[in-house]
Amino acid sequence: MPKNLKTFPECFVNAGYQAFCVGKLHVYPARDRIGFQEAIIAEEGRPHLGIDDYDIFLAENGNPGQQFMHGMSNNSYIHRPWHLDERLHVTNWTVYETCKVIKRRDPSKPSLWMTSFTHPHPPLAPLSSYMDFYNNLSIDEALNSHWSNNENSIPWALKSNRTYWPKLENEIFKNMKRAYYALCTHIDHQIRVIIATLREENILDNTTILICADHGDMLGDFNLYGKRTFYEGSSKIPFILVGHQGDKRIKSNHKDNRLVCLQDVMPTLLDVSGISIPSSCEGISVIGSHKRKYLYGEVLENNSATRMIHNGRFKLIWYPAGNFLQLFDLEKDPDELIDLSKSSNFKEELKALKNELIKNLYGSDKEKCYFKNNELCGFDPGQYIPSQDISLSAQRGLHYPPPQGKVSDKMGFPN
Repeated sequence: MPKNLKTFPECFVNAGYQAFCVGKLHVYPARDRIGFQEAIIAEEGRPHLGIDDYDIFLAENGNPGQQFMHGMSNNSYIHRPWHLDERLHVTNWTVYETCKVIKRRDPSKPSLWMTSFTHPHPPLAPLSSYMDFYNNLSIDEALNSHWSNNENSIPWALKSNRTYWPKLENEIFKNMKRAYYALCTHIDHQIRVIIATLREENILDNTTILICADHGDMLGDFNLYGKRTFYEGSSKIPFILVGHQGDKRIKSNHKDNRLVCLQDVMPTLLDVSGISIPSSCEGISVIGSHKRKYLYGEVLENNSATRMIHNGRFKLIWYPAGNFLQLFDLEKDPDELIDLSKSSNFKEELKALKNELIKNLYGSDKEKCYFKNNELCGFDPGQYIPSQDISLSAQRGLHYPPPQGKVSDKMGFPN
């Protein structure tokens, strides 16, 4: 990132705030503060990149390097209960450290706190108590559709997803979802502890809370798993804003259907706090009247490249490999069961979204001529050949002593 660009914690610090982060940060180098005055991190088993505070905690409590001794991978959907004491779970640790930071603040200054949870991202190793909670509840079935059932007609990117994550059936599938939901409920309950700490410190009424996520998970919908798609399960994430007492700009019990994305976090929090938004900021404050007409998204390159444009009702997904298009009417079809891209009734909507998508394409999409003369043309990906995954989805091992030197990050996921 260019040095002249301001990060959102940097803007808060420059405005007189104290700024702290606890949990997953995902920056390089791993101990870079990116503007926070302190970062207490848990980086999902990457000790070779830098000192990890959660690893230190486990070692101090008699479990050095044993975070992944449950045998579950960071990128697979097998599951089992958490293998250590409940208080040693990374979700509990993240909240405990957050509450400590809140209590240890300088009371003469305003504060910015960011709590970043590891889960519900795999590994799926929930506490037994939360797994038990879901064992007696019925579990929703995976979404299925005509477009997803024909293996020969899906794009290269989806074929690679299905190869990487084979379909889970019947009770195995339902138990996987139970494990995922258990991790979510665990976080819900721990967030209550943070709110309680704010209340007991007499600062809850003067605190603005924003809850969001970096991505969702397909969880078997259309026989797909993980992130890296633009279907609703993966890309439609929570963005919950709770204003401080008396803030009339943020309504209670109100749902806003505007197009929002993660680049809106920074301008929203700055706007709420009365801090100037840098001109380099590409997002839009969600408490303002200005709304975007289109939302563009992109993920991956080469054969797995996926691009998306959304106008609030219609969503167009484009896979350059094979020049594959899908069009969904989210107002009438929120589950994306019906692909309208070949329907004569939606030619105008398709054309308008294609034109808007082309306006947003850049970099390799432009250099490799994936579009010409204002038309999407993509490229021929060749025969689909599945990749091997001998790393078991980057399974972590014993981390004591920590791995030395460069550790391969190859996970078998084809590009």
